[in-house]
Order: sequence, then structure tokens, then C-alpha cells
Amino acid sequence: MSETVDTIEADQDDAGVAETAAAPAEKQGGADDTLVQEGDIAGDYLERLLDLLDYDGDIDLDVEAGRAIVSIDGGEDLEKLVGPRGTVLESLQELTRLAVQQETGSRSRLMLDIAGWRADRREELRELGRSTAESVLANGERVRLQPMSPFERKVVHDAVATVKGVTSESEGEDPKRRVVIFPED
Repeated sequence: MSETVDTIEADQDDAGVAETAAAPAEKQGGADDTLVQEGDIAGDYLERLLDLLDYDGDIDLDVEAGRAIVSIDGGEDLEKLVGPRGTVLESLQELTRLAVQQETGSRSRLMLDIAGWRADRREELRELGRSTAESVLANGERVRLQPMSPFERKVVHDAVATVKGVTSESEGEDPKRRVVIFPED
């Protein structure tokens, strides 16, 4: 495989977004019906899970930026399904994707959010990326951030990209993969 393809595949694993650029036309064009189906399957799976755990929560399904978005809100116990730094949430997302894949036969890129954790974390990471990039621009020194999940790294890279004069890349291997921000040459 060429280095470019390897990079695209790594980005898919990291952010789940690059697939849109390399996806077949059928996934890009009339994908809304498929994504709604994925959301419905995921919603049913998660509803059964909440029932088994005896947790309350409202499940919301949406399609955004070429992926199914499933959110669970409203229950008191939902924070337990997020876990420390979103680790339980990441695992539940992967299990939900596998449930969808088992039913549809295709890999799902759905995004799961519980109790607004991803939305809140996204905002924190945007601010971290932006402020760190501005600091790097001001002092000219490279900064390595703490290890992050693929979701977190993608948000930081996007925030850094909004600051002219700096760039970012990921280094290391999971679970210690991190974003490095440095001045452009």
C-alpha cells in the first residue's frame, strides 16, 4: 500500500472522517437512508442496553457530516456510561458499531455521545488546541500534548489548523498517541 493510502486509513481510524473522501459514490450520495438505518439499529441496541442496566435515558438519532449520530441524555446514571476521560463511552461506541455492522454487513462510522460528554469535551479541546497553537506561535517552541483518543486528536488538529503559522501532527502509538504542535517553517 502507498504511504498516502496508509495515511488515509490511519486518519479513518483516528478520526473516522477521512473515509468520506475515499468512500465509494454510493456511500456519499444516497447515504442518508443507510445512515438513518444505522441510527435506528444503534438506537434499538442502546435501548436494550439501558433496559438491562435499568438506566433512564432518551435516545436521539441524527445524521450529520456523513455519519449517524446517536445521543443518550436525561438519566441520572448516564455518567457511569461515560467513564473516566470517556473510556467507557469509547467502548460502548465500538460495541454499538459492531452491533450495526452485524445487522447491516457494513462497517459503521456512527458517533455516540452520552450525557453531552463529547459535545463538552469537543469545546474544551477546541480551546486547548487554539490556545496552545497561539502560545507556540508566540514563543516558537514545539508543544507535545498529553495522549488522546482519536476523537480528541481530530478536534485538536482542526482547532490548530485555524491558527496561521503553526501546524500539528500526531506521534506515537495508541494508547499513548499525542498531538504535537509546532511553528511552520
